[in-house]
Amino acid sequence: MKSTRLVAAVAVLGLAVAACGSSAEEVPADGGGLGTAQQPVSIRVIANDAFAKQWQDKLVPEFNKKYPNIKVTIDGIPYNDQLAKTMLELTGTTATYDAVLADDPWIPQLAKTGALYDLKGQELAKWNDPEYDWADFHATPLAAGEWEGKQYAVPVRSNLLLMFYNKSLYKKAGVAEPTDETTWEQYFADAQKLVQDTDGDGKTDSWAVGTYFTKDPLTPTVWQTVLNSDGGKLLDDKMQVAFAGEAGVKALQTQVDLLKYAPPGASTYQFNEPLEAFRQGKTATMFMWGSVFKGTAVDKETTTLTPEEVGITTMPAGTAGPGAHRGIWSAGISKKSEHPAAAWTWLQWVTSKQGEQFVGKEFGTFPARNSTLDGTPPADWAGPVYQALKDGYEVASKGQMWRPRLPESDAVQQILALQTSRAMSGQATSQQAIDQAAKEITELLKTKGYGQ
Repeated sequence: MKSTRLVAAVAVLGLAVAACGSSAEEVPADGGGLGTAQQPVSIRVIANDAFAKQWQDKLVPEFNKKYPNIKVTIDGIPYNDQLAKTMLELTGTTATYDAVLADDPWIPQLAKTGALYDLKGQELAKWNDPEYDWADFHATPLAAGEWEGKQYAVPVRSNLLLMFYNKSLYKKAGVAEPTDETTWEQYFADAQKLVQDTDGDGKTDSWAVGTYFTKDPLTPTVWQTVLNSDGGKLLDDKMQVAFAGEAGVKALQTQVDLLKYAPPGASTYQFNEPLEAFRQGKTATMFMWGSVFKGTAVDKETTTLTPEEVGITTMPAGTAGPGAHRGIWSAGISKKSEHPAAAWTWLQWVTSKQGEQFVGKEFGTFPARNSTLDGTPPADWAGPVYQALKDGYEVASKGQMWRPRLPESDAVQQILALQTSRAMSGQATSQQAIDQAAKEITELLKTKGYGQ
């Protein structure tokens, strides 16, 4: 009798332990629910600090008009810290964030953790909004959130590296405005005239170009786009180095040569410096992410220019056509989230037709949906910008103009950033920088088993 009771007690204990383990590992049947007025649900989102405050102050209140019982906190993280922090989040034992944002090349690395939901999969299907239109997304930005056949993230801030130009400075220099057919050869011929004295005091006060020049993971995207526009690739289909040759050297030298027509001290330019120079009318062109257009041509608090003065088009053409570099911010849902229903509901709304139109109007954010691109623009200035964006999407897709799509993408880009900065600063020739980058990336990829 005593033995029977012991067995029964052990069985009950075993069930209790199993139940405890199950509750710690399994998502509640309702996914944490969408909350009630008495018991709201709270979710946290890790985002980039460049736009996190905008989202918290304006986007979240708009979302809460429809979903008042989901409380959203947006945490802004500096760009150079965001990937590392997100990786720690996804590989850790506890979850701080329900949704994570990722730059274009980070998706494979984040997906490899196994900690992101497939947004088109069955696990989230029970919380799908029936009006959420996947087919409406343009294929180019949507592809940024894909990896090995699964959709781990969806575009929340679409972007392309494009060419801005100051129409007034072009006119003063007597130079025809650039188009999508302008070649790099023509661009450099024009650049000589665009370095000019605009006030007649005998001193140069306006230069041809500003862009990334110093060590930064985004600096190599300029010459990468040149490489792509000539039909070249960084890596081939077997993930082997494909830029170690004349095409790679020519592309890097093109970016180095831009310094000849840039303002004094431009070798230290990252993101803010070329932006400020262009907005102050000190440079005639700028190779920069198109999403800064509103702050560059419209918002009086940040620019001296007007929409009528600022043009935007694809980057100069190489032998294979014009250039553009894809840079999409996408967002995914963590499998560690205790509230995946609320997190997926939030993400669907932000990237819905309604949400995309709201952020386009309020923030000047570029759309990813065809219905937005082809519909009535949120403002007069957006019409030509959306056309440039559509052109750029096609160019980027055709030339595969994006950073490497592999889990080691960030490591590859860091190598390229260092060697690019050596060429920009004169510490190495373009040939030496390309050779060293090719050597280091080859060694990196070999240790990861590529091409074997």
